[in-house]
Amino acid sequence: MEEKTPLIRVVKNENLSKTKIWCIRLSAFVVAILLGCLIFVICGANPIAAYGEIIKGAIGKSTGIKQTIKIATPLLGAALALGLCFKMKYWNCGAEGQITMGALGAAFFAINFGTKLPSIPLLLLMCVGGVVCGAVWGLIPALFKSRWNTNETLFTLMLNYIAIGIVAWLQGGPWEGKPGSQIVPNFPKAAVLPKVMGIQCGWILIILLVFVMFFYMNFTKQGYEIAVLGESENTARYAGMNVGKVIIRTAAISGGICGLVGFMVASGVNQTIYSGIAGGVGFTAITVAWLAQLNPFAMTVIAFLLAVLSKGSSALQTAMGVPSSVSEIIKGILLLCLLGCEFFINYKMILRSKKEAK
Repeated sequence: MEEKTPLIRVVKNENLSKTKIWCIRLSAFVVAILLGCLIFVICGANPIAAYGEIIKGAIGKSTGIKQTIKIATPLLGAALALGLCFKMKYWNCGAEGQITMGALGAAFFAINFGTKLPSIPLLLLMCVGGVVCGAVWGLIPALFKSRWNTNETLFTLMLNYIAIGIVAWLQGGPWEGKPGSQIVPNFPKAAVLPKVMGIQCGWILIILLVFVMFFYMNFTKQGYEIAVLGESENTARYAGMNVGKVIIRTAAISGGICGLVGFMVASGVNQTIYSGIAGGVGFTAITVAWLAQLNPFAMTVIAFLLAVLSKGSSALQTAMGVPSSVSEIIKGILLLCLLGCEFFINYKMILRSKKEAK
């Protein structure tokens, strides 16, 4: 018996023009905004006024801009780190733990040498400590992957919870301030990052890192090796590349960048360390990297957009009485639409014709 053609077929899109690709993405953004309007209407708020309050609260005043940049900086740094691994199809989901370990490495020097060293050498030691700890935490699953071909997704995810557990132990044990408080005392002033334009100077490092990563990925031999490995491991081996070495090196660099983010968060924003210091940034950064198609400059825009939504939500709650959780719904809708549109960029659906139905 002859099989009927399926009602709907999904086939890969070939040679879709850049104009059409961006039209699809723009349409997805418009749909997300319209769905957000529906959510605001359900909550009894004026959608235009609500979006206006979000923008006003995030970038309407200098204080709002500073807070938005503070939110965007670690998110962008983590996305840049993950972009390296994703480019070679190494699914690093451990940025949360690597950031936490970077903060731990920085906190070690702040707690033990904060009153013994001048600010500049102390901050340099904290930075190196953060980068090294993050790199080591990123290196562990890469070593297992290259030697025994373990699943890096599960491995890196589990290491997140180990890192958080280590900091929780330190927080309630050796580094605890007042007994029973479960709080690590604030770092000495020498261990706090200085401010530039009213914001801890870490944002400058991350902006510079955007350009460095773009150059590294597109104009260096190591960036080329990452791209080739991402396309085909067999091709990389045929070309004479040491695949294990590339994986280990790239994972270590990725972890080191996350460790740098941990240092900046601990020394600049929180000025202490606690088990939840990463604040979910490592997981949100996965979405940022994918939405940006691993382009560092696109990551900058998307990280800033998410920071605007995050900061603007507090202003929305104050001005209009709309729960701050609504902004999380809006953010989720936006991410869903922007990620979902990639399906229509890569694939198209074909309906069964009348002739094929017969």
